[in-house]
Amino acid sequence: MAHQLDILSVENVKREWGDRTYPIWLLVNPKHSSVRQNIWAPVLDEVQDKVYRKIQKRIDTTQIYIRNVVCDSEIVPNTLNWWGSEVSKEIELFREIVLEYKPKILISFGAFPFEFLRRVNRSKPEKGPKSWGNANLEDEFKRSIDNFDINKTNSIPLLRRLFVSRADDENYFHYTGTLLAEKIIENKDSFNIWI
Repeated sequence: MAHQLDILSVENVKREWGDRTYPIWLLVNPKHSSVRQNIWAPVLDEVQDKVYRKIQKRIDTTQIYIRNVVCDSEIVPNTLNWWGSEVSKEIELFREIVLEYKPKILISFGAFPFEFLRRVNRSKPEKGPKSWGNANLEDEFKRSIDNFDINKTNSIPLLRRLFVSRADDENYFHYTGTLLAEKIIENKDSFNIWI
């Protein structure tokens, strides 16, 4: 039994980091784990800057809960295994975790993690990840910010990668980071995230 627990612990270390009780979660595709560095880090820099300038606080980022959307990158949907039974099991498992811990902000990166969250939340119609191009994800980001409600889990999609010039990248990071920071500042007393 102890050996089985050790194996499960090793598997969980590879799949998730941080604290499930923390109100900010990141959901990433295991095929694209670099989003934490390439997308999240510059967005977080903008958030930290805006929050500090407005309320002189910094977010403790050491406990942010980060999870690979599925345990095995081989089951990420594509045209051969479109939303197979393994992914359905992952959706049910993650739904239970979200219901238990109730994060305030759940950020996904790219098409597959966003559609996965839609299915966790039972959003209709179900779509394939290919339905979520950058323009559609940007629209969904804006909609999630406009409908932000501190009393529920807010699913917020970010892009997985940018296809434009470096200046446009910086504009994207500034734009998304600023809007996220505004929601955090508006609800600062409801977040236990401060250093």
